[in-house]
Amino acid sequence: MGNRLSKIYTRTGDDGTTGLGDGTRVRKDSARVEAFGTVDELNSALGVLLAVPALPADILECLTEVQHQLFDLGGELCIPGHTVLAADQIAGLERTLDAFNESLPPLKEFILPGGGAAAAACHLARTVARRAERRVWTLAACEPVNPYALQYLNRLSDLLFVLARVLARHERGSEVLWRHERGGR
Repeated sequence: MGNRLSKIYTRTGDDGTTGLGDGTRVRKDSARVEAFGTVDELNSALGVLLAVPALPADILECLTEVQHQLFDLGGELCIPGHTVLAADQIAGLERTLDAFNESLPPLKEFILPGGGAAAAACHLARTVARRAERRVWTLAACEPVNPYALQYLNRLSDLLFVLARVLARHERGSEVLWRHERGGR
């Protein structure tokens, strides 16, 4: 393992640049920094979800593993040309998604984000996952990106949608359905 941070402030970013994992410096608003920064934000959003008391053990285990994989993805995006994610992480997300989705009834209506503290936090994490995916696609438009990174974020947002449904049912017994006919309101 590399050096641990013992001094938190370095002042090296005061000029609007930041260091990548390979030692190069780039603008803090570069597509690469936006990409790994949004993946970090997603990981933090999952941390908020994991802080909700009494999460089902299988969801807790699943999301903790996802946090580790997101940390790997952030590292991958921080080092140009470096790859960590592979097909097995995508297949693992798909298997997990299928397993959680199996017990859910088919959707016939749109659902509203919410349903309880954990479900709402999961919906928020899902939207951050979608934004992270968009930021990585922006990076991919100008620099090579591991295609598995893009697939991972896409599947992860799908998984978070399914987990939000599971959590809404766990917390409240049902999901909050969108009422498309509200009498002109």
